[in-house]
Amino acid sequence: MDMYQTPNISIPTFPPMAENEAAWDLVYAIIPPYIFTLSVVGILGNAFVLTVFLLHRAKWSVPEIYLGNLALADLVMLSLLPFWGINILNDYDWPFGEFLCIAVSLSITINMYTSVFLLVMISVDRYLALVQTMKARWLRRRRYAKAVCAVSWLLGVAVCTPVLPHRKLQYDSEYQVMSCILDYPHDSWKVAHHILLNLVGFALPFLAISFCSINAARALNQRRNNTCSSDRGDRKATALVYAVILFFFVCWGPFHLFTFLDVLCDFQVLQVTEWQEVTAIGNQFATYFAFLNSSLNPLLYVCTGQYFRRKVSAIYHRYERSRGSDVTPQRSVVSTLLHKTDHIKPVVL
Repeated sequence: MDMYQTPNISIPTFPPMAENEAAWDLVYAIIPPYIFTLSVVGILGNAFVLTVFLLHRAKWSVPEIYLGNLALADLVMLSLLPFWGINILNDYDWPFGEFLCIAVSLSITINMYTSVFLLVMISVDRYLALVQTMKARWLRRRRYAKAVCAVSWLLGVAVCTPVLPHRKLQYDSEYQVMSCILDYPHDSWKVAHHILLNLVGFALPFLAISFCSINAARALNQRRNNTCSSDRGDRKATALVYAVILFFFVCWGPFHLFTFLDVLCDFQVLQVTEWQEVTAIGNQFATYFAFLNSSLNPLLYVCTGQYFRRKVSAIYHRYERSRGSDVTPQRSVVSTLLHKTDHIKPVVL
């Protein structure tokens, strides 16, 4: 029995049956180029966000501390993802040795959990700023934000540590491949891992993000009603708040659905013989689709904000001054575009 692996879980499957050969052909044809494209876009986006935050001379605000750590977690995860694209192209024969099998898989999973935890904290911070404005004065402090980020990283490590001894490189004599797999000593370990993944990696974060985002949207609507004005910035902020919920659910929902189906198979609620191939193929597509969340986080959370654009503008003008350039009415196209966006009200807090 072979293992068609993904970074976070491994699914035992029988050799693809004749009627499923087309589905597995799609896996080989679609997923590797998708992984490489996703990684390039996500690496550039998250690296750009981190570069702007690091080059700007002002101290990071509380939201920027969360967003900077989120960009770092997503950047590390997306940088390691191409290893799995190459693994698929190599017919699931892991070519990088046991150390990278363990290190790459563990790093991707740690950063996945950390990214989800930080998304929750960004939603909580927005909730405090808009709904609990009095408490926000002392809860939204930079040292607290740094401590929360440190705890998020530690929680990511803690959640992944129990499965560390079971990630290994194992030779499959039937298919003559060296597989990077999670080899649990008992099925109960796999069930526990998948339940933990469903609860800690999706269900609880989704509830927290939904609660905070919905209440933040209500606060924005109430503020707009009280002022009796149609503020475009508030409308855009409200739309973004709901987009956060939808984006998280659409990206991560399919992955956790197939993980949950696998749990039902383990409990024999579903027939393994009927659902095993479905979950195996579905997990291949759903797992890598979930990483779209990390690739587009910079666009959703950062680059739509006025303050981020002002940072880019400040860095650009500092660079121009360092070159001895005078800003004249006939300035560059980049400078003009940056100034045109300065009047837009912030969409993210």
